[in-house]
Amino acid sequence: MERRVIVTGATGLIGSTLCQRLREQGYAPVVFSRDPARARTQLPGLADYVTWEPAEEGAWASAVDGAYAVVSLAGAPVFGRRWTPAYKREIRDTRTVGTRGLVRAMAKARVKPQVFVSASAIGVYGFRDDTALDETDAPGTDFLAQVCAAWEAEARAAEALGVRTSLQRISIVLAKDDGPLHYMALPTRLGLGGYILPGDQWVSWVHIEDAVGALLLALEDERVRGPVNVVAPDARRHRDFMRALGRCLRRPVWAPVPGLALRLALGEFAQTLTTGQRVVPARLETWGFRFRYPTLEPALRDLLG
Repeated sequence: MERRVIVTGATGLIGSTLCQRLREQGYAPVVFSRDPARARTQLPGLADYVTWEPAEEGAWASAVDGAYAVVSLAGAPVFGRRWTPAYKREIRDTRTVGTRGLVRAMAKARVKPQVFVSASAIGVYGFRDDTALDETDAPGTDFLAQVCAAWEAEARAAEALGVRTSLQRISIVLAKDDGPLHYMALPTRLGLGGYILPGDQWVSWVHIEDAVGALLLALEDERVRGPVNVVAPDARRHRDFMRALGRCLRRPVWAPVPGLALRLALGEFAQTLTTGQRVVPARLETWGFRFRYPTLEPALRDLLG
């Protein structure tokens, strides 16, 4: 029996790998996209490509009826742009409004999805000290924490419909050709690698295959509901992370980057680079999730060669 899985954010870093794994495991991935023609070019061979506008109700909503699951990964990028007031609204609205629309479509569906897997982020915990944070810890109060809390609140509305709902609090995802690792590796390959001062801020990370593995677990395991920290059990301080990257690439890591320079260049966004969270995958470990890359150096070697 065909099991349709609707995926938003399918062309993103996580979504593209997820769609490949879904197809390999016999699911029928259905892409919801603002540009389905582009999505078809980037991700050929999937079950369907549906025009989706998060802020509007439309014909896309009928595709939710009878789907086995909905996986929501869409949202404006947090990294790489200055956070102007207008862009901060876009960061928030692309997450909360899109999630709200998906839940409304579920409410109208005659046959509701069995599971709703909604992305969130470890940013929900805010900027913390050395305390190891698990899924029971309270949200923070900074901008990203508020966005994540509002995002999760919209997703939780699906629980009232009888849809099992998993909130995937995803950490920094390490992947080969895109994402944060790509931008950290480039200057390091050129011999210009360095850690961001103060250097003792925590970096919680996860290999792309384990991030996707946690999403697949949520689709199949009835125990997976509520918040889940999608993070490897090997958080590192930033200076140690960069030194491990340098060893992998056989390049020196010697040029520390002042936090003040980043704040001048990037504004409020720089705070996400100069601070961090030490997050642990408590619930994944309780469920016996087997990380393919639980420690940093093997993960870096796999991705960078």
